[in-house]
Amino acid sequence: MSLADDQAVPAEAGGDSAAPDSVTIDMRRGTPTEEELAALIAVVSEAYTGEAAEAVAEDRVRRTGWELSQRALRQPLDRDLGWGRFG
Repeated sequence: MSLADDQAVPAEAGGDSAAPDSVTIDMRRGTPTEEELAALIAVVSEAYTGEAAEAVAEDRVRRTGWELSQRALRQPLDRDLGWGRFG
């Protein structure tokens, strides 16, 4: 959290504000109480965990149009037959 006078304060006690998953709250007006900040963090955390639980990638990968129209590989040449099919 950073206050209106641009003094940086960590969002959680004991948290590392330089951590990549840390949250920064900018207070533009007023002076919220500790209870109001705790309620804000609880609501945002709950919303984040709900979104993270619903954001699941599909297990089945869709095939592209290129893959669907692709033909199978040709069988290798049978070299035992020779050049001509005449006895």
